[in-house]
Amino acid sequence: MPLVAGVDSSTQSCKVVVRDADTGRLVREGRAPHPAGTAVPPAAWEAALADAVARAGGLDDVAAASIAGQQQGMVCLDADGAVVRDAVLWNDTRSAGAAADLISDLGGGEAGRRAWAEAVGLVPVASFTVTKLRWLASAEPRNAARTAAVCLPHDWLTWRLSGAPGLDALRTDRSEASGTGYWSAATGDYRRDLFGLAFGRDDVLLPQVLAPTGRAGRLRTGAPLGAGAGDCAGAALGVGAGQGDVIVSIGTSGIVSTVSDVPAADPSGIVAGFADATGRFLPLVCTLNAARVLDAAAAMLRVDHAGLSALALSAPAGADGLVLVPYLEGERTPNRPHATGAVHGLTLRTSTPAHLARAAVEGMLCALADGLDAMLAQGATVDRVILVGGGARSEAVRRIAPAVFGRRVLVPPTRGVRRRRRRPPGGLDAVGRATAATVDDRAGGDARGGRRAGDPRTVRGRQGEHRRPRRLTAARSSSTAGRPACASTTGGSSPPSGARR
Repeated sequence: MPLVAGVDSSTQSCKVVVRDADTGRLVREGRAPHPAGTAVPPAAWEAALADAVARAGGLDDVAAASIAGQQQGMVCLDADGAVVRDAVLWNDTRSAGAAADLISDLGGGEAGRRAWAEAVGLVPVASFTVTKLRWLASAEPRNAARTAAVCLPHDWLTWRLSGAPGLDALRTDRSEASGTGYWSAATGDYRRDLFGLAFGRDDVLLPQVLAPTGRAGRLRTGAPLGAGAGDCAGAALGVGAGQGDVIVSIGTSGIVSTVSDVPAADPSGIVAGFADATGRFLPLVCTLNAARVLDAAAAMLRVDHAGLSALALSAPAGADGLVLVPYLEGERTPNRPHATGAVHGLTLRTSTPAHLARAAVEGMLCALADGLDAMLAQGATVDRVILVGGGARSEAVRRIAPAVFGRRVLVPPTRGVRRRRRRPPGGLDAVGRATAATVDDRAGGDARGGRRAGDPRTVRGRQGEHRRPRRLTAARSSSTAGRPACASTTGGSSPPSGARR
């Protein structure tokens, strides 16, 4: 029974699972938290990894391991391999001005956005590594001068797990490289000219980009370390996504992605042209605000997540017109790094915990539904939606999502699953090891009665009955009974006067 280990080093925690490589059976697992914040010392990730590995019973008996990690964070190393400064994470918006400057550098406006999209498949926003490099060069020139190598969190952890043998041993994979803003998924090459444009010099060492089956190093036992992947690509690989599947991941961020045989180049910047973990491509839309919208709502209402879900399901679809615009940490899609959240439609009738809970769930899902619309506008085919991530554990999310997305929604099982040789009709093959249940598509989704989640007749018989409105142009007009109230993409509060836009 050969064992393999998988590591998920996400924004909020590190998870380690050890599985039987033949059957996919979960053998053991461990977890440890990461510190909060958008700038984090990488040593904290290494400590969390060590803790999670220990809780999972160690790695001495595994035949191979690999890491999936949060993407786009900037890790700068000096010539001796020491960390220069805290890593600036994907959800840090301090480089919003740098993003605008980089677009201006290539012509500005639509021309600048198109130039970036054609070069690297994405348009700079504060999330991407290339903008963080421009910020560093401008704001911290001494740290920029010390920097001899730049890598991502997944790259650094893999390097450390293999013994940190030297900067020239840094490795990454296509999915991670495609989120930097200086590597082209279409050509498979670094764009050192764009790296130099951002950082002011291009003599910095960058990780070698491995093929999907490449080896990134070895554990101290000699077991190989795989190339790994960014968390988005890891999710697509894990659920066995194919043509017509759209993966919606609800974690710290919200991700809408699909597997494609051709690279994306969206000059609007909404769809980013990432690469996947199999050698193909992974166009995606990312929101900064996802599961933590639920965290915030639960904290405000002083309930746990089960309580929040029960409250949301007790309120009517559309929350009687109460709309929560979920831009709690600024937003990337739309690109409003200094926006704040907002609540619209507050009346005596809607001033209840249940209405606010419902509005929070619907607001988060509507932001992701805008991402789904953007994928459709780029020509994606959507046969079904696969819901993953921590937020997918919420019963309210699972029940409301089909109504908001207007699509069949499936949720893969999360624990020890067995391999199946065939992909079952209406199910989900997670790397040959899982079959998902179909989620109830009623907008009401009441846990107190009706067909249970997982009854495919509910999805096929009622799909479209409570479809999400195609972008309500104003939150105050969104009180249509029986429908989720989706805020417009122009929602959200403006930053204080004088804040950089």
